[in-house]
Order: sequence, then C-alpha cells, then structure tokens
Amino acid sequence: MTGLPKRDLLHLTALWVAISSAPGTLVGEPWLRVTEDDRAIKVETDKLEAVIPKKNPKRWMTGIEKGSFLDKQTGFREIGDGLMVVDWLMEPGSDAEYEKHPGFVFARDGHGISRYLWYENETDSRRRYYALMAHGSRHRKRVIEGPQLCHRMKPVQPEVIHGKDFVAVRTTYRYEYAAPGRKAGSRWTQLIVFPKGKRYFLLMDQIDTVNDSPEMFLRTDMPGCVRHHKGDTFSEIYFSYLNGPEGLRAPASEFFTPFPPDTKFHYRRDMHEMPKHFIRGYRLRDKQTGKEGPWLAGMTLEPSVVYEAWCSQRPGGIIVLILEIHGRPTKAGDSFRAAHVVGFFDTIEQMHAVYDRYKGHTGLAADESGWRLLK
Repeated sequence: MTGLPKRDLLHLTALWVAISSAPGTLVGEPWLRVTEDDRAIKVETDKLEAVIPKKNPKRWMTGIEKGSFLDKQTGFREIGDGLMVVDWLMEPGSDAEYEKHPGFVFARDGHGISRYLWYENETDSRRRYYALMAHGSRHRKRVIEGPQLCHRMKPVQPEVIHGKDFVAVRTTYRYEYAAPGRKAGSRWTQLIVFPKGKRYFLLMDQIDTVNDSPEMFLRTDMPGCVRHHKGDTFSEIYFSYLNGPEGLRAPASEFFTPFPPDTKFHYRRDMHEMPKHFIRGYRLRDKQTGKEGPWLAGMTLEPSVVYEAWCSQRPGGIIVLILEIHGRPTKAGDSFRAAHVVGFFDTIEQMHAVYDRYKGHTGLAADESGWRLLK
C-alpha cells in the first residue's frame, strides 16, 4: 500500500494518463517517457535525459544533442557540443592530390574539404594553423565520402524501438558525395540503447561501404568535446589506454594552452600496445561553485577497433576528443562497426567494472524482444 488517500491516487493516475497520452508522446511508463516532434526525439528514463535531433540541431545532427544529456542523480549535464558525434569516412593521404582533379570541390552543396584537411601547399597561414590544430602534422588524412554528417546531414527520421526494460533509437543515412575516383552511397547506422535503471547508454556506429580503401576509417567524437575556460567546467580528463595499466589522469591545467592532436594524449594502434580497456572521460565541475561532479565517460568495448584516438586543445576553449575506428583494408560491400558505453560514473573504478561487464563486443542490436551486444 502507498498510504495515499484514494482521491490522491485517482488524481495521480489521471495525471499520468494525461501525460502519457499527450501529443507527441511515443512511450509513457513510470520509468520512461519518449516524446517526439518534427525536430527531435526526447528520451527521459528514471536516470537520464537525452535528445536525438532530426533536424535543426542546437549544434550537430548526429549523436546526443548539445546540452541535453542529464544525470538525474546529480543534476550535471554534458558540457561540450553533444555526444558521439559522427562525420567523415576517411583514409590516410593528402587531399592535395585532389587539386589536380577537375572535380576537386566535389560537394553538391558547393563545399569542398579544404577547411578540414591538411594542404601540403597551403599558403593561407590561418587555414594552415587551423589544419595543424585540428589534425596535426604527422599523419595526413583525406575524405573518401561526405558530407561531414554532423554538420551538413539532411533531416532524418529515426526509428524508436521499445522493449520491456529499454528504449532504443536507430538512425541511418547514406553519404551523398565522394572524393574523385570514388562512389557515394556508403550507409551509416547509429543505434542507441537506453536501459532501465542505468546512468549510461549503449551505442553502435556501423558503416556499410561502397568503396575500396587500403585503410578506411570513420571519424567520431568519443564521448564528446569539452568546452571550458581555464578548467571551470571540469577538473581532469582520464585516458585508460595511456601511461600503463593505471591509465593517465590529466589535470585541467594541461589544457590551458592550445596544442595539436599529435603532441599530447595521442594513441595509434600501430604505435602503442593494445590496452585491455579503452576508456576516456572527464570529471565534471560546477561552473558556479567549483563543486566536483560525476565523471562523464565513453568506452569503446573492443579496443582493437580503435585506429587512432587523439585529444587537442583548440583556441577558444574547446577540447576535442576524436576517435577513429577500423583503419583497415576495406572492399566495397564490407561492413565495420564499434560499440560503446557512454554515461555518468561516480569513480574510475566504476567505469572499469561496467567495461568488464560488456567488453569484447563491436555490435549492438535491438528489437521489441530485447537488446543485445554482438561480437
């Protein structure tokens, strides 16, 4: 028995029915509410809130929308530009070779790729500096297919999947244009699963490609960037795969001065020993009071799928945490994928315990009968 008077119980029941049947409500349960309008899907569980955009995002189209990821236990939110943001299909090489091709500016919207990638013969010092700070100088890379999904993807219609103890959202999109000599049309799929009672979600990115490449990879933000001014929003960043089995804890002071991605906190599969766990996260800090909050961490559940992972502090107070997956010989018709856990954690030990529970998987599936991780 609840101890509430009958009239109060009737009132609460009527209120819940009204909320659950409100326009745009896809799912209404005591632990879960999913609402949708023409712009976005909002998921509210007993532990989290998150928004998946369909069009006109606050920042980026892919992943979890900027500022929407809320930990109900502590009241802290994501402090960057969103989580698990996806953009290009890429490979090693210089885009300077594309300049010789008549179709160099190959984007249908009139945008090429020179803003994003390194030009060997770049003469504009500002653009050259941007390329250095965004991508480094040791490992040049170029686009295979575009657009940069997070930035120029057209509106999408994600599928909502509701099971007994979870809700999932699946989004798919085909790349619209390709570099000279390549085809467009590779398909990206992102599946996000929100389990009941958890302060984290599980996510998979998968590519079904229409191109050959000696070393194709997908570039993502994992878990997401950090916006700050002299460490006012976070106190440290943790990299489990650097500095031995204990990992590396970098204080906020390491990020007061800009640096490119290949000088600090850098990982490449061909240059480092394969770690047992692949976790990166930042310790949140209340901007107004300085009070420490939970960790917001992302975990790639099979370390061998990580091709390169880097971190850069760009001018303007943004730390970029990029993860590139696959980076292996790929033929048209091949697929590759990575599975992640992203969410709030009280301690580093808690992150590793959750990692051990799910480790070794690269795929994720969901239907009305349930969700499951795949090898």
